[in-house]
Amino acid sequence: MKKIYFACSIRGGRDDAATYGSLVSYLKTRSELLTEIFADQKLTVDGMNKPSTDIWKIDTNWVKECDGLIAEVTNPSLGVGYEIAKAEEWGKPVLALFRKSETRKLSAMVDGSPDTQVVVYETIEEAEAAISIFIQSLE
Repeated sequence: MKKIYFACSIRGGRDDAATYGSLVSYLKTRSELLTEIFADQKLTVDGMNKPSTDIWKIDTNWVKECDGLIAEVTNPSLGVGYEIAKAEEWGKPVLALFRKSETRKLSAMVDGSPDTQVVVYETIEEAEAAISIFIQSLE
């Protein structure tokens, strides 16, 4: 099984935590998920109870270790943008999932990157289909 780093907003807001949980449940059936903790419904905007330097080390090591990074980018997050940039820098395939929204716009830096595949979805099933195709491409 391929190792996947799932990135989502934590300190940027947990409004989409239920969506993250659904995506993580699906990812666990298709991959070795390095970051299941990020979808924990109990995780708040305070994040993990660790110093920032420890979180940086842990997360960047996971990005280095992964076969691909999947990011849910509907809720803007500086950390997720940073993780996407590091994954691109280290030659890791990246899938960014953006839920179609009347009130939010996808970052042009993510949308315009030639090294990130962007999928706009409306339903969890559409996101799951994109995840399946992405993971198959890693084989």
